[in-house]
Amino acid sequence: MVHFIGYIGFNNRSEIHAGVRDRALDLSYVREALQVQEEGGFDRILIPFGSNSPESQLVAAYGAALTSRLGFLVAHRPGFTQPTLAARQLATLDQLSQGRVAVHIITGGADTEMARDGDVGTTKAERYVRSDEYLDILKQEWSASTPFDHDGRFYHIRQAQSSIHPQNLPVFFGGTSAEALDVAGKHADVYATWGETLDATREIISRVRSSAGRHGRTIGFSLSLRPIIADTEDAAWKRAEEVENLVRAAREQSGLPVTGHQPPNDGSRRLLETATTRRRDERLWTGVASLTGAAGNSTGLVGTPEQVADALVEYYKLGIDNFLIRGFEPLEDARRYGRDLIPLVREKIATLEAQPSRAAG
Repeated sequence: MVHFIGYIGFNNRSEIHAGVRDRALDLSYVREALQVQEEGGFDRILIPFGSNSPESQLVAAYGAALTSRLGFLVAHRPGFTQPTLAARQLATLDQLSQGRVAVHIITGGADTEMARDGDVGTTKAERYVRSDEYLDILKQEWSASTPFDHDGRFYHIRQAQSSIHPQNLPVFFGGTSAEALDVAGKHADVYATWGETLDATREIISRVRSSAGRHGRTIGFSLSLRPIIADTEDAAWKRAEEVENLVRAAREQSGLPVTGHQPPNDGSRRLLETATTRRRDERLWTGVASLTGAAGNSTGLVGTPEQVADALVEYYKLGIDNFLIRGFEPLEDARRYGRDLIPLVREKIATLEAQPSRAAG
């Protein structure tokens, strides 16, 4: 089964607009984005976390009160909240939303970004060790029927026990460093990665499955992309070029670099290698990743809805069962994905799964 994850970025802006770091909370946008994505057939929406962002769990609680079916993928960073408290907060949100919550653990790769919230003096490798310990405690708090103690490198807990447990709260986790893959294999229900070539995606899936296998676990996979669809392929590629020009202009106006990027995290460095060629695998487009230093979800698939749907099915065949898709015009693109892309992908995958050889496998 395939799942689609949308996005709420707090206002109707993206990298194509000047002031790209603006995370101001626009309630009218949030309400409309919730409605558009619930009606458009998205299964969940990601609510991001950042040192200058509105608080993700509070936005999720607001969203859950305004929707009936839509799920929420809440980005959450270890290190700022005690894991026992975070476990109760997330379990409470899960109960209030009637089981519609998942958590995306964001370890954090940029020292300067971490320092804005007072997390100083830790290396990236140490933060992954902390995330591992944090998730150990989080999961124990969710499941323990009797009080428990914990003595670790980062946390010391005495007689913890929660009276509230989640119904079913999946853990998403990303990162391509060796440390990240170790934690993902041990803890993640879904491993989240950015849009790379089919070969690179196949390779990272294999590595993650090997890590999970060492812990006797199986794992799902999520791929993040920025699709650009239009009625014709030429129109779609023309729009991709327009987006690149808008991103370049917005970054220059805001004093941000468009070349010479040296990102601190392995995932962005890996994606920048993909972005040395603007177009890969026929429809994978890397123009914005090149301009932004592969800062987050920045690659896309370009073409007609039929062509992009076919490309998504190829990733599905590799093992991707969650697609996080968001556009550069957040509301307009989400509306079009729900109308023109999501139903088509679901139809193609249903046809694929109905094939006798697939069903037998």
